[in-house]
Amino acid sequence: MTLLERFHEWQEGILKRSLEKFPERKARFNTPAGIEVPRVALPGLDTPDEHGILDERYMDKLGFPGEYPFTRGIQPTMYRARLWTMRQYAGFASAEETNARYRYLLGQGQTGLSVAFDLPTQIGYDADDPLAAGEVGKVGVSISSIRDMAQLFERIPLDKVSTSMTINAPAGILLAMYIAVARRQGVEMKQLRGTIQNDILKEYVARGTYIFPPAPSMRLITDIFSFCSSEVPNWNTISISGYHIREAGSTAVQEVAFTLANGIAYVEAAIKAGLDVDAFAGQLSFFFNAHNNLLEEVAKFRAARRMWARIMRERFKAQKPASWQLRFHTQTAGCTLTAQQPENNVVRVTLQALSAVLGGTQSLHTNSMDEALWLPTEKSVRVALRTQQIIAYESGVADSVDPLAGSYLIEHLTNEIEKGADDYIARIDEMGGALRSIERGYMQNEIQNAAYAAQQAIEKREEIVVGVNTFEVEEERNLERLVVDPKIEAGQKARLRGLKESRDGRKVEECLGRLAEAAKGDGNLMPLFIECVEHEITLGEICHALRRVWGEFVPEGF
Repeated sequence: MTLLERFHEWQEGILKRSLEKFPERKARFNTPAGIEVPRVALPGLDTPDEHGILDERYMDKLGFPGEYPFTRGIQPTMYRARLWTMRQYAGFASAEETNARYRYLLGQGQTGLSVAFDLPTQIGYDADDPLAAGEVGKVGVSISSIRDMAQLFERIPLDKVSTSMTINAPAGILLAMYIAVARRQGVEMKQLRGTIQNDILKEYVARGTYIFPPAPSMRLITDIFSFCSSEVPNWNTISISGYHIREAGSTAVQEVAFTLANGIAYVEAAIKAGLDVDAFAGQLSFFFNAHNNLLEEVAKFRAARRMWARIMRERFKAQKPASWQLRFHTQTAGCTLTAQQPENNVVRVTLQALSAVLGGTQSLHTNSMDEALWLPTEKSVRVALRTQQIIAYESGVADSVDPLAGSYLIEHLTNEIEKGADDYIARIDEMGGALRSIERGYMQNEIQNAAYAAQQAIEKREEIVVGVNTFEVEEERNLERLVVDPKIEAGQKARLRGLKESRDGRKVEECLGRLAEAAKGDGNLMPLFIECVEHEITLGEICHALRRVWGEFVPEGF
């Protein structure tokens, strides 16, 4: 069958079904000069390859959008039908102040929420814990109880928004709070849409907000997989993150390799726990970084999508096409933002966001120009959101699927990234998998070496960073600054004191006792988490109960 015949087959099958379900935004997409933009651009169909070599190579490496190997996108029409979800990662101070920021962003055209939690919340401590002193509300919102979570989403209907939560070690507990708040709103679990990051392996590698040792941490993850597969089917149970791996200094190839290696480990753990791969694979999602080299980043996203499709179909024998699809969120690269000439960051973020869109992202966060200095203000976050909207509505890049496909350079880079990442995954497999490679320090060392080489190149001016190692200027910064009031911590402590005085103490002790016993066994902990938070047991109390059973993770050498 020729490529042209396969194209007609795709149009009459996958594309036709998709258009019936998701009509495109316009009847016709034109350039400003009136030239019609094709839905999918294809190589020289007017000069077919007589020997079929081009056709065979094209189908193996590219195919058509919405079908295996998904190099050209997971949806047949991509952004022609629906634009990516525009999320702005936000959270600071109290739940009340963050709620106001969320409603502001939704009013400005944001289409999904993305929650940043403060450091105590991320590592399972309440705001009144001595270890939380000085950190409450500083780099995210402070959430200690269901009351905080209810305040965070006040006047935001949870059946109408998609919510992403960047939370890992205590992800199941925060998800339980979200479910409990939804119930209070009268929203059923099956109506909820969103994502929890829930990616503990990259915490051991690159980020550090772990609590428990690997074995119980992996159990918590597979408990969430199992629970959500039946109870919260529209929820993404994990966001397997290359973002933080790249922020720690990895290359694009390492970002793809280590992220997919971690994904393999999660799939293996879930299968070992007795789950059917096709029952949970459709709820896996990924999270990538968008860095400065636009063409390499576009190729990176395409390579990752193709690799994951083959891993799921060939390695894990998944049968459903939805199980083969790599769906991903992208955030522009925080590590590229400079305190010098911060206005330059608007240009960097624009190029990075453009690479994510050209690469086929499902949702996107754009960093604000002032984030190298402090938490973003309303004005700077609005500029960041407008960047996405201008790309979406004014640039024309959303009018065709995979618009850079067929570029000799893009296809070369895509193939080279795939080859390099495959080599890394083969080495990790030889070590016994991602977890074993992490325990041996392999991933960490590779990232550290790449980060050192990159910094050396900047210091030697082999790589130019505008405004940092060349084109410097004497400047006085006049940007508006956001400051978190230190009284936030006192207010959070007072609210917690009131909660603990007003709840049923005997019920609290009974629930925590049952939780501790369940943690010693192998039953699913998610129903107990929901019961605990509904009885106003706090995040810290639940995590401390688990710490007493499982202990805490301490890296070798500490």
